[in-house]
Amino acid sequence: MMVNAEKERIAYSHLGRQSREVDSVITRLMASKLEHPELLSLAAGFTDNEILPAKLVQRAVNALGEKAGRGHLQYGTNRGREGLRRAVLDLLRSYPGEGGLELDEDDVLITNGSQQALYIIVQMLCDPGDIVLVERPSYFVFLELLKGMGVRALSLPEDGSGKLDAEALKGFLGRLREEGELERLKLVYLMGTFANPSTRCPGEDEKEALAGILQALERPVPVIEDMAYRELYFEKPAPARSLLSLQSWRGYPVLYLGTFTKPFATGLKVGFVVSPDGHCLETLAKIKGHQDFGTAHFTQAILEWMLLEGLYADHLSMIRRHYAGKARVLEETLVEGGLKEAGWSWESPKGGLLLWAKGPAGTDTRIGSAFHQRCLEKEILYVPGDLCFAEGQPHGFVRLSFGALEASLLPEAGGRFCGAATRAALDGATPRP
Repeated sequence: MMVNAEKERIAYSHLGRQSREVDSVITRLMASKLEHPELLSLAAGFTDNEILPAKLVQRAVNALGEKAGRGHLQYGTNRGREGLRRAVLDLLRSYPGEGGLELDEDDVLITNGSQQALYIIVQMLCDPGDIVLVERPSYFVFLELLKGMGVRALSLPEDGSGKLDAEALKGFLGRLREEGELERLKLVYLMGTFANPSTRCPGEDEKEALAGILQALERPVPVIEDMAYRELYFEKPAPARSLLSLQSWRGYPVLYLGTFTKPFATGLKVGFVVSPDGHCLETLAKIKGHQDFGTAHFTQAILEWMLLEGLYADHLSMIRRHYAGKARVLEETLVEGGLKEAGWSWESPKGGLLLWAKGPAGTDTRIGSAFHQRCLEKEILYVPGDLCFAEGQPHGFVRLSFGALEASLLPEAGGRFCGAATRAALDGATPRP
């Protein structure tokens, strides 16, 4: 018997309706890959299978199996393992200028990767129609998350070089006040190191300027500092201290997000929130408790063992060399392929898994554009840059990831992208400079 779809339609909640209206870009990119099996992907922001720490994980599992009791296979606390939370703080204090952090394990919440942390923070602070300020560009998965929750993303003003424009921000906030919208501003989202997608590292001067502006408002607006890529520097750490260590942010609701998925193993799905704001962290823990009772205890135990055994630093040294080499290969391939002569430009990444490139004037890299079609014909995938802007424009950027693809395939992938860009230019889809 056929069911009348209109008559039997489910009565979705606001969140359900909003989520159904948001087209998942990740799903579309995956579908393109499945439809074209020979595609090489410079889109996926995954880590490299070749350097996933299988032996370290096996050592940890063996060591845990030899311990008396089986507590690591039981439920844990909602906040996370106490030993892991202390190890997280030790990790933060190991960075230049962060050694004096006055925090303890009660200031840490272990999450299912930093993505869960992002979701529950927005869930805690925002109602549909509220505003979140983001960088320009910003993490496109976070922008998609906001859309799915009915929350508006607006870009922080920048000065053309990517740095925060403090004076423009003051004017922007003033206009929000005049329009009666300032009370809808609930959150600011920053990527503190090797930002996705720009790979930029904001300086302390920008962080100090933002502190002064936000503290002048009638009420505090919490700030997320997303440090997902902090450990993935190539030669030296990003020089700026985190908001947790800057005096100008003392006493302000700051939520520092970190993760072990990118620098260690994505499949373990362990991240963390660090905040001296006990009220915020307690509220987050309650929301998280409604979802899962706490992050998987076993994966936490694996990471705790690895950190306490002092093996994390050696692992990081190895993967930093690996990703630095892959970044160099991709960039050299793009240069040799004539991409710069064709009018493309980018900053050499100093950390992370990405290269953020800008096409010549008139370039349109959106999904469905002629440029996108040329890339599909060349069997190469990228992330269109418009997805990384709250306003959906400009249209001439691409995010290229060197993380997941095998190193041996990067020259072929880069060559295909250059070939597609050249073909698009000849067709008029990308005018020559």
